[in-house]
Amino acid sequence: MKSILKIQSLVMILSIFMLLSCSDDDTVSPPMGGTPENPIIVEETITYDLGAVAVADISGKAIFKKNSDNTTTIELELDNTPSGGQHPAHIHINTAAEGGAIALTLGAVDGNTGMSSVTIAALDDGTAISFDELVVFDGYINVHLSTEDLATIVAQGDIGQNALTGVSKTYDLNEKAAPGIEGTVTFFERINGEALSLIELINTPEGGIHPAHIHNNSAIEGGGIAISLNPIDGNTGISKTNIDMLDDGSAFSYSDVLVFDGYINVHLSAEELGTIVAQGDIGQNELTGMTTIYELGEKDAPGISGMATFYERKSGEALAVLELMNTPAGGIHPAHIHENDAATGGPIALSFNPVNGDTGSSMTHIDMLDDGTLFGYGDVGSFNGYINVHLSADNLGTIVAQGNIGSNKDDDASSGSGETFNVTNQGASAYIFNGGDFSNESNPDLTLKRGVTYEFDLNTPGHPFLIKTTQSTGTGDTYTDGVSNNGAVDGKVTFTVPMDAPDSLFYICEIHSSMSGAITIVD
Repeated sequence: MKSILKIQSLVMILSIFMLLSCSDDDTVSPPMGGTPENPIIVEETITYDLGAVAVADISGKAIFKKNSDNTTTIELELDNTPSGGQHPAHIHINTAAEGGAIALTLGAVDGNTGMSSVTIAALDDGTAISFDELVVFDGYINVHLSTEDLATIVAQGDIGQNALTGVSKTYDLNEKAAPGIEGTVTFFERINGEALSLIELINTPEGGIHPAHIHNNSAIEGGGIAISLNPIDGNTGISKTNIDMLDDGSAFSYSDVLVFDGYINVHLSAEELGTIVAQGDIGQNELTGMTTIYELGEKDAPGISGMATFYERKSGEALAVLELMNTPAGGIHPAHIHENDAATGGPIALSFNPVNGDTGSSMTHIDMLDDGTLFGYGDVGSFNGYINVHLSADNLGTIVAQGNIGSNKDDDASSGSGETFNVTNQGASAYIFNGGDFSNESNPDLTLKRGVTYEFDLNTPGHPFLIKTTQSTGTGDTYTDGVSNNGAVDGKVTFTVPMDAPDSLFYICEIHSSMSGAITIVD
């Protein structure tokens, strides 16, 4: 258990926090041992949030008041407490995610008013404690349903050094072996520099307990467990963990999360750790949103074609995703980046993970060439190379898909380049399309092919052009895969249609629902 007080190392941090959090006005409280001539003054206040736990609507705040007689008044104010209820409340040691023993008994919350107040100068064991020590205390508050049901927590919140600064970082956790289970992990910074990890998943099976860990390396590379997180409760889809060290005891803080070379796995159960239900890269392995896409045209196997997409990571490294259609079920297709252009040919520079014939996809983390030369996302665009995808390890001479990349992109004769549409607007009533098969067409429906790149050359001031999954205004449901400059009003929106793009999309003005058309995606 961490020590109860970590005062000296946190005074400067809390001074800043209190300047931001404390009341600006000194107020006079009713006399509490003082006299009318010498009243007790409230010199400072600090407020902590109390979030709902077992009862969704019960939440509120805890207000700590520094009194001029060296006592501290602690007031609880909750909303939606049941009339007639009496709700015991305590300050516990440690964070709420860790749990800990009672350090201080607070006034019971009156269900009729949702309020309680107590003035203290010592912990329950008699240890003297001041306001300044409380606001760096390693603790949290629990408010219980009743004296008879202390196990039911109706409201809870971290206090002191465990309070959150308001700074957080969220990463996606994508579905893996269990369709529909996905969500996010959010890391919240604490005043003491530690972190609260909150995992929130949807569609977890009721009654399930899902172990979760932070691993070393990217998810594509795999790696050992670095931090064991509290398991996810299948009934709620939620897990909370306080993070202050790695499993090996090395110190680990919120700032370390942001640059960590890691990923998160959520497992089906303790008995089935091999089944990953959700997964996501974190820290330096997070994707920046920058992508570079190249077409892979068919070669010796008619009908097999697709694309290679390179995603930039925060570290400057890359995630390469190959997506092919019509690959034979059960096939395993080696793939490589070669030097020179495809017409010239050249030796292998970089080996990808092979393409799975059942899915047509391959994912590879890229940070160096096969010879050990550093190679990141920024090197892809200027590389003198091409990609070959082979029929099998036993038949490397049969190329099923191929495409130039980097500096050779424009030399690719098999590039899937589609139409360029010139798009203007007619007031706020319609987009006007020219190019392709259109001549001054108002809001035409489009048919686009997977694996082909299309350009929308825009001159639509005041009418942001969005490609979306729903025919609705606003920026929600924006479709981003393969799309660059989505939401522009001038310049080019480029759309390289992914192999897994849905059959139906829409283009629509962010503001005006009348400026819209359907997009049908075909192979």
